[in-house]
Amino acid sequence: MELSVVVSTLNDREQLLSSLDALTERTPASTEVIVVNGPSSDGTTGVVRNRSDVDVLVEISERNANVSRNAGLRAATGDVVAFIDGEYAVEPSWYGAIEGALGDETDVDVVTGPVTGSDLDHSLRTPKTVARRSVTHFDGDNVAFDRTVLEALDGFDERLEVGGARDCAHRVAGLGFEVDWNAEMAARCEVGTDGGRADRNWGGTYRSRAYRLSKNYGLRPTVVARLAGSSLRDGFESARDVLGGSKTPTGWIADGVAVAANIVRGLGGGLRARWADRSTRRNPHGLSKRHDRAVQIYDRRDS
Repeated sequence: MELSVVVSTLNDREQLLSSLDALTERTPASTEVIVVNGPSSDGTTGVVRNRSDVDVLVEISERNANVSRNAGLRAATGDVVAFIDGEYAVEPSWYGAIEGALGDETDVDVVTGPVTGSDLDHSLRTPKTVARRSVTHFDGDNVAFDRTVLEALDGFDERLEVGGARDCAHRVAGLGFEVDWNAEMAARCEVGTDGGRADRNWGGTYRSRAYRLSKNYGLRPTVVARLAGSSLRDGFESARDVLGGSKTPTGWIADGVAVAANIVRGLGGGLRARWADRSTRRNPHGLSKRHDRAVQIYDRRDS
């Protein structure tokens, strides 16, 4: 197995150094490490360029995880490509889990594992049925693909600022690829945070959800029902926050208006995207659509 690891980072230099140290220690020397940076302002470029264990540093100008992943994918040469966020360090069993899952004698095409601090573990292990399609979600911050899968998908959809991995999971299922969750493919945060949590961007969340559902399935009743059901559940949860005093009534109303407006925007954008790419990969904003993601590339493989 020839493994390429794409590490995405944005202003988290100390976490990135821990992440790279773990990759160097816990993967074979032949592993290709690609760091996609940007646009950081904390000196990440200098410290990465001074490391001999990074094969390629790609500088980008957009704060979009899917642009970062596609930029790294374009630079990768391995027959297996893994994506890890620069905030996380892989566990000693991480490489072996990928090798075991994506080996020649298995039917698995994509493998993912637990990430410290993520709330996705349950959904990762529990496939969801959407429009009679069984979908297994994965965490885009810790996932590995057989390269043929990424080529069939044309990478990630760069129209999405959030929810790109969820969209990718729907498209993986649509193409009939197999996703496996492996507890041994674990990553963790090695540098502590302040424990704070940013307020959720309800508008962006629902715009993304409506976009990916309508793009992948069209405007069918099950799509409308899922959007309505999730918005009602979230609305009730927010109402509890109002009653508990942690949220104001005006804030609750503003969130509701943002959700409704962005569902409409997302549905429109998704239907346009569905029309733009009527193939089974459903990705009109993928890897092949542009070649200007990288502002600068530092490639040790050329030296």
